[in-house]
This record gives sequence, structure tokens and C-alpha cells, in this order.
Amino acid sequence: MGLLSLLRKLKRTEGEARILVLGLDNAGKTTVLKKLSDDDISTITPTQGFNIKSLNHDGFKLNVWDIGGQKAIRPYWRNYFEQTDAMVYVIDSADRKRIEETGLELADLLEEDKLSGVPVIVLANKQDLVTALSPNEVADGLNLYSIRDRPWQIQACSAKTGEGLQDGMEWLVKQVRPSKK
Repeated sequence: MGLLSLLRKLKRTEGEARILVLGLDNAGKTTVLKKLSDDDISTITPTQGFNIKSLNHDGFKLNVWDIGGQKAIRPYWRNYFEQTDAMVYVIDSADRKRIEETGLELADLLEEDKLSGVPVIVLANKQDLVTALSPNEVADGLNLYSIRDRPWQIQACSAKTGEGLQDGMEWLVKQVRPSKK
């Protein structure tokens, strides 16, 4: 039994959620995760497999899986879909040449049975760059307004400065945290 199988069998406890972070290579997935956990972001290297980080938000535990986005790795994303409570899809808003490619990848993810109904937040990253598309332009380019089968949100952000990340996490936690009765 491999590491991935063992990790899948770990039972989650109440008060926690499994979050999958996906997106094309160089979108800023790892930088987002490191910034949210107050880690050093000065030396980030491309993720060759996956990173796992636990974040706490108001006593709620988020088990975050950051999966590499290189073209050769993307077919393996489906190995991580099991028991996903929410998806964070990170895009490089300044990479206008790849908006179609990232849109196609997102559309494929939204068709996956194991991700059916899973809330998704699109982080329109790199808003600190002057060439970045606005969140509305990103939403149009990714055809987000056609999503009707799940809650979704687009959030402008900069993983480098941290701007917008907390707002995105607030929305995400509201989607996955059980309602208090």
C-alpha cells in the first residue's frame, strides 16, 4: 500500500475539511498556501508532486492539498479527488496566453463525478501586476457565470502581498463548515 492510499484512509474528524488546491504550473498555488500559513515565500520551487498543510481558521481545521500543475502531472489530479470538501483553483491573472488552457482544465475538473457539487473558489492571483486581468475578465474567460451546480466565487488576490487571500478563505470556510444549530 502506497503513501497516497494510506493518506486516503486517514479518517477526518468533525471540525475539519479537505481542500484541494489546483491550477496550472506557475499560477502561484504553493505561494498562496505558504502565505496563508505565514511561511517564507522568498524561495518557491515548482511542486513536483504535492504539498499538504493544515491551516486553522476560527477553530476549524483545513487540510490543504497543493498539487503540482505541470502538464505531465495533471492526469494524476484525479487521484486526489476522493473526499474533497472544496476546491481552490488558482490562476495567473497576468498570463493572458494561458487563460484558455486554464479554462479548459477547470471545465474538465467541474465535470468530474467525485467533485460533483464541491464548492470552488477561483483565486485570480497576481493582481499586483499591471498586466493582470480583472476578476470579471477572468470570470468571463473561464466561463464561470455558467456554473449552476455548485457554489462558486472568484477572488482577486496576490499571493505575494497576501491581499485578498483572507477574504477568499473566509468564503471557503463558510462553504465547508457545518452550520451551528
